[in-house]
Amino acid sequence: MSPVEKSVELSWESFLLHIKEWVSPKIFDTWFSSLSLIGIQSGKVLISVPNKFFKDWLEEHYGELIKKTIEKTFGQKAQVNLIIPDKEKKKPSPDPYPSPEKHSTHNSFLDPKNTFQSFVVGSCNQFAHAASLAVAQSPANAYNPLFIYGGVGLGKTHLLHAIVNYITITEKKKNLRLSYLPSEKFVNELISSLQHDQMTNFRNKYRNIDVLLIDDIQFIGGKERTQEEFFHTFNTLYESNKQIVFSCDRTPKEIPTLEERLQSRFEWGLIADIQPPDLETKVAILNKKAEEKKIYLPEEIALYIATNIKSNVRELEGALVRLSAYASLTNTKLSMELAQEVLKEIFYIKDRATNIENIQKLVSRYFGITVAELRSSKRNKTISLPRQIAMYLCREMTKLSLPEIGRQFGGKDHTTVLHSVNKIKSLMNKDREINTAIKTITKTVKG
Repeated sequence: MSPVEKSVELSWESFLLHIKEWVSPKIFDTWFSSLSLIGIQSGKVLISVPNKFFKDWLEEHYGELIKKTIEKTFGQKAQVNLIIPDKEKKKPSPDPYPSPEKHSTHNSFLDPKNTFQSFVVGSCNQFAHAASLAVAQSPANAYNPLFIYGGVGLGKTHLLHAIVNYITITEKKKNLRLSYLPSEKFVNELISSLQHDQMTNFRNKYRNIDVLLIDDIQFIGGKERTQEEFFHTFNTLYESNKQIVFSCDRTPKEIPTLEERLQSRFEWGLIADIQPPDLETKVAILNKKAEEKKIYLPEEIALYIATNIKSNVRELEGALVRLSAYASLTNTKLSMELAQEVLKEIFYIKDRATNIENIQKLVSRYFGITVAELRSSKRNKTISLPRQIAMYLCREMTKLSLPEIGRQFGGKDHTTVLHSVNKIKSLMNKDREINTAIKTITKTVKG
């Protein structure tokens, strides 16, 4: 490699490093990792992009950033051209997303045990259960879209699975084409389709079905391209009288950075919430799980478990499984004394759950970023604001000192933590979205 070629290569590496400092890892991986340097011609830096969509998107959203970074790394007079190689224009790509077939349900995500019969109905979830059953019995004729929201582990996914399982075994509905998937799967397939120039196939897959069910729809918040694509997918299905069902951990209005036009469409149909179960419902759930697993569960033990686990249905089942496994492995009869001994560690950990790691995890989940990004030194607003909110919540909900909190956020100084706390206190009185975010996260932390 000649000195000139070496210099150009180093400039390109420097360009990529500078871009990494300005965008999130997800943005970099999606839009910049597939770029490659073609060379320099007549003072222009030629960069290869996968296809026309990439070229248009980069020019519209990151054109100024790319231009300034090229000038910084290749020289003040350098210009940039994004090039679509001829071979990419002509090369046929394999079709990763064929046309939907009957009962294309993404079975890898479905649990056949999640049926309406196995769902324990109480006052906390009766409305959501009835709405889901109505949709399963008469898709697109009952409530469309159906939007189910509630906290973690309360049964939202169970109801979506139940809808699919009901339709699958109902004779008159066996020919319906269904697709159930987590929103993350939708996002990943969209990115792959963009990178392989397969958007026609992607659209054909999701716009030619009879029932679309998407779990955890809140994760499309902040993802502009995903929201754009999903907006048109929603319109196509709705106008064709096809059923759409969502689950979410909050109402449409509370999803951060969700476009208003999508928020409006999510509210077109029926919004049904699931609340944490009351004591009687928790006991009924435990008895149902015990019956399914053929476990003898004395009433006093069911009451003991239900009293100590505040809301999460999955934790109820986890406690039951732990207790049953211990009794079976040690050949010990289930008793109240055994339950207190075996489960004391779980309940102790549960009491300590309001810790800094839990707060960081929940804040990251709410804003669609990673815990690593939250703890990083990145200063772009999509990271810095959630970090400040997390610091505020840690200060309000734990007994940790400012320096201790700072250490858990990548070694931040205590003055940085104090500034964040004061800033969020001020913003809470002015910014409705921030106020909603803090209330939602606080409620989730407390269970």
